[in-house]
Amino acid sequence: MHKLSRCVRFSINPFLAKDDEGFNSYASKPTSEGLAIFLEIGVELVGRTEPATGFVVNVIDIDETVRKYVVPIFAERIKKSFRQYKYIGLSDMTELLKSAWRQLADKFGEAKLKELSLALNPFRKIAIDCEDSKMFYFSEKFEFAATHRLWNDNFSDKRNFEVFGKCANPAGHGHNYIVEVTIKAPLDKELCIGDIERIIDGELISLLDHKNLNAEIAEFGKINPTVENIAVFAWDKLSGRFGSAVLHCVTVRETDRTSCSYYGGKKDL
Repeated sequence: MHKLSRCVRFSINPFLAKDDEGFNSYASKPTSEGLAIFLEIGVELVGRTEPATGFVVNVIDIDETVRKYVVPIFAERIKKSFRQYKYIGLSDMTELLKSAWRQLADKFGEAKLKELSLALNPFRKIAIDCEDSKMFYFSEKFEFAATHRLWNDNFSDKRNFEVFGKCANPAGHGHNYIVEVTIKAPLDKELCIGDIERIIDGELISLLDHKNLNAEIAEFGKINPTVENIAVFAWDKLSGRFGSAVLHCVTVRETDRTSCSYYGGKKDL
């Protein structure tokens, strides 16, 4: 069984009757003249490959299907709301995703629609999935800079350098970390993004930013501040802080090649 993901990008100008299709689907199709609203739909499918093609689903077919059945849903709602000066909140966008799901669910043959997401900007997205149809997921990325050193006092110096390499440098070293926090909430819940950001900044980011993790964070005086342990630390600081919304996952990215996601000790991910 394979999981196939595809991003479909498009732009909507709320002031034009019709957007130009354009020719660059990598950037945006439909495209738009002038300032427009850029959106990205993420489609995740699960299925077996077809022996004749090696595809789960041809990504060209995914693109065409999303642009035929989903883009008009968003275009109609956005243009109508702009004309009426109406606010489009998270709950409205989850309703749009639900409508998109109903349109796409039976369009990919034997492949099953696993997740549908909407990127609101490069650092923030909402998603719904097939396993919990009454909930939606909101994700946002944050950054902090910190130094750390990896060392185990129970190891010999030689063993420490064998295991941790350059990360055992006595002077430590730094990273620009990226933390992605994902919470889930009922589909009809209107989250306040400002409140979410304030909680994450106050309970986590401000604790870690521009700190020596080993020396200034008590928890890392006893355990190594690895990307795995930082993810658990972040979970412990944020879990239970979002009211009726629930912390789903914390992902900590140390470099563009190394990251760890933590789901609060859940056995099945």
